Amino acid sequence: MQDQVESPESPAASPQTPTSDSVILECRNLSRVFKSGEIELHVLREVNFALIQGEIAGIVGASGTGKSTLLHLLGLLDTPTSGEVFYRGKNLTALGPEAAARVRNREFGFVFQSFHLLPEFTALENVLMPARIGAGATQWMRTAAATEKRAIELLERVGLGGRLTHVPSRLSGGEKQRVALARALINEPAVVFCDEPTGNLDSKTADEIFVLIEQFNRELGKTFLIVTHDEHIAGRTRRQLRMHDGRL
Repeated sequence: MQDQVESPESPAASPQTPTSDSVILECRNLSRVFKSGEIELHVLREVNFALIQGEIAGIVGASGTGKSTLLHLLGLLDTPTSGEVFYRGKNLTALGPEAAARVRNREFGFVFQSFHLLPEFTALENVLMPARIGAGATQWMRTAAATEKRAIELLERVGLGGRLTHVPSRLSGGEKQRVALARALINEPAVVFCDEPTGNLDSKTADEIFVLIEQFNRELGKTFLIVTHDEHIAGRTRRQLRMHDGRL
């Protein structure tokens, strides 16, 4: 089992020994090797990890240790060289591209360091995008109004009720990340993956973003896995795991 560090600031600690009922996402012997000619770069080395439903877990470590690669594999943004990923007990590793995309769209949310907002769309349109993509044209016609209402509520909840029609170029870095957080939650995912979510933010704004993560975790029961090299942010997660040379 991985070393676990309980945060003194957290209201409740995660179980020391997860049960099968408490585990929402798991990987077994997960490895990722990148090849360039005859050269092999082992980025992940047989990682075993279980994410507990309802927790905020942090993966910390220096740049280049494999943190983001692990997150991308768990979130089905990449495929492993070997090993398996399980979500609610179901093996996701053998899924084809279309099935994996459906799981990724419906069950997972993503927040990235560089925000990844579409520059030509407003804050509201950016938040709606995953729902619109996942619904398809026919379903979207039936659900658009209700989904837009939910998107507006999410933007209001992150403090951007007055920025609905602003495009990203008119938003600050903190506001962009608030939009990204609302977008990650629009499809009501069970797990939200955050890849260096405060990496482009000052310390005050970073704290504000983490407070929002805590609120969504506490009030909506969302599970968060946060990759970061920021020790302050990592120290506020309920469970911390350290990566070194591709191993947890």
